[in-house]
Amino acid sequence: MIMVMDSAKRLKSFLSLMPLNYFAMTMSLRIVLAFIMRRGRMSCSRAAVAVKCQPIDRSQVTRFLARVRWKQVDINAPVRKRLLMLEQRRGPFLFVIDATLVGQAGKTTENTYSTGDKSRGNRKKGKRHHKYKHARRSCHSFTFGVLITPSGYRIPYQIPHYTKEYCESHGATHRTTAEAAAAMIESVETPANAEVYVIGDTAYDAAVVQQACERKNYYWITPANPERVYEGPSGCRPKVRDRLKNMSRLRSCKIRIRASEGKLAEHRRLSRWRVGPKLKPRTYCVYQETSAVRSVGRVQLLFSTMKENLQDAKPDELKILMTNAMHLSAKGIVDLYSCRWQIELFFKEIKSRLGFDQYRLHEFEAVRGWVELAITTVLFLETMRAEHLTKRGLSKQEVEWWRSQRLHGLCEAFTQETEAQELKFLAERLKTNGGINKLRRLIENGSPKEYRAAA
Repeated sequence: MIMVMDSAKRLKSFLSLMPLNYFAMTMSLRIVLAFIMRRGRMSCSRAAVAVKCQPIDRSQVTRFLARVRWKQVDINAPVRKRLLMLEQRRGPFLFVIDATLVGQAGKTTENTYSTGDKSRGNRKKGKRHHKYKHARRSCHSFTFGVLITPSGYRIPYQIPHYTKEYCESHGATHRTTAEAAAAMIESVETPANAEVYVIGDTAYDAAVVQQACERKNYYWITPANPERVYEGPSGCRPKVRDRLKNMSRLRSCKIRIRASEGKLAEHRRLSRWRVGPKLKPRTYCVYQETSAVRSVGRVQLLFSTMKENLQDAKPDELKILMTNAMHLSAKGIVDLYSCRWQIELFFKEIKSRLGFDQYRLHEFEAVRGWVELAITTVLFLETMRAEHLTKRGLSKQEVEWWRSQRLHGLCEAFTQETEAQELKFLAERLKTNGGINKLRRLIENGSPKEYRAAA
């Protein structure tokens, strides 16, 4: 919470880059401030009082989020370009994709679906899994993509999942999570001739994703679908996973990877406690081959496990990675795929620190606005990091601090900056009697009329 909007000068300057009118910008500023300075549960009520001397009713925030007009264009596109312009290093760009769920309670919440075990409905009458009854609980699903630059800046993208029922009633386009990922890949903007790797889990081993990467000249790395088969005549197409049966005859090698070393160390953004010679490396036993896979073409296949030997690994302990990057070594493939965990850390940060998943909104249009402004918050914090790192005269300790901070540290840094601005504002008002009276009126406006002490 801040006293006046002028205290958040950096945030106001950032939001002025977006295609928003004055009203939309001030409402967005309140919501972004509430994300950054969150204490307790995040809600529209907190956003309504984010500026203490200019409070509004929480219903105004909800109605604003549900408006379609301000979401007709990609409001975050200009600030994404701004963040890319601050990138000064050369190296690989990683685009990590995955989906996340946000639980929602209630039968009337729009665009929800249940992820429960539907097979329980086949149980005998009177036989329950347990004796406790629970209210119906469903979820919203969002497909996210995080572009990680050579300096480690995070640039998030997002496409919501629409259920078929919601699409029929609202005229929206239904997409699978793989189709949503392909659409995001098409919309990603990177520097010309940049080396980009798209990384995802098995759900993104799909033709639409691979075709989108081919059109953009991107490389992709995903675990192979268990049903993938080698190319060959009909009836002679063994499954890729059948190669595991002959692992004892295959020549494998050992790979050691230390997260704090190598050209991808900046992409992982490790804390200072995980940097140094004491950090134990991870050892992988791998087998690499180049083969033609049905419906994919000629690719590299990598069989990897953390067991001592490949033949000792059980099927669920061994991962089969597939990539169209023919120039990569086995170590390069494992090193790149290990960065897939960065999107899981991103989900943890936006949920635990920003409170992204704590909304309670009936209309899904309002949810879309909420998510877009959560992305705006991340882009603002990453831009603040980049602007500090591009300053000259920073000490080595300061550079290391700004590079290693996650969202929590960046939120605290912005809060401290805003508090300093407010102290300056108070000091200037207290110099004169007129300033003191103006300050008194501002503080009075921060309390509802029914709670103000009688003059």
